[in-house]
Amino acid sequence: MVMAMEDLRIRLIERLCRWPAGLLPEVESVLNRLERMAHAANNAITADPKVGLPAEKDWPHAPLHRLSDHGTYIVTASTLGKAHHFRGPEKLTLVESELLRLAKQFDVVLEAWAVFSNHYHFVAHTTTDVNPLANLIAHLHSNTATIVNRQDGTPGRQVWFNFWETQLTFEKSYFARLNYVHQNAVKHRLTTVASQYPWCSAAWFERTATSAQVKTIYSFKFDRLKIADDYDPVM
Repeated sequence: MVMAMEDLRIRLIERLCRWPAGLLPEVESVLNRLERMAHAANNAITADPKVGLPAEKDWPHAPLHRLSDHGTYIVTASTLGKAHHFRGPEKLTLVESELLRLAKQFDVVLEAWAVFSNHYHFVAHTTTDVNPLANLIAHLHSNTATIVNRQDGTPGRQVWFNFWETQLTFEKSYFARLNYVHQNAVKHRLTTVASQYPWCSAAWFERTATSAQVKTIYSFKFDRLKIADDYDPVM
């Protein structure tokens, strides 16, 4: 089998060498696309065992902390029946990494996020007049469901149930929801310090925002917010 694969590799290289030079950029584009597909299919995420995060996380911009002219939203989504399909570091990393990647792809500016075994929250700004959140979420749910079902040997299983989005139009409500999402792992008793939970934005926020910004956002109370969050996630 090894020799057969090596022969195939040699034949492909020989064929590539005979291609006109003008077509090579197109060939490279196809190869790059195939590599990305293989990466997603195999869920090839390299984790740092010290913190449980990908070795190279595609972090977003520095925090903006202002309402967007196009739209600022808080989004919550849950698995069907609140099942813990994403329990464990590898599966949590899968969802978070896909969220960060797709936000960049769809030009959605993330301000806060928290990913758990059976749900997630995020606060984000849209940058275009057409709201791309539905498309982002559809891709996120499809991609992660396909991978986790292959890992669990359950093809065709419905993983995600639904999502809820609320547009934020008042500054105080926006700041309170930012803090709510940053601190969500503490609310669910998964950690006592938000920045120590690897699959949320708190550590990124504290590292990239100014100390004054951190103090301001963390000062907003959220105990009276009406957000569906009775999921009781597990690690």
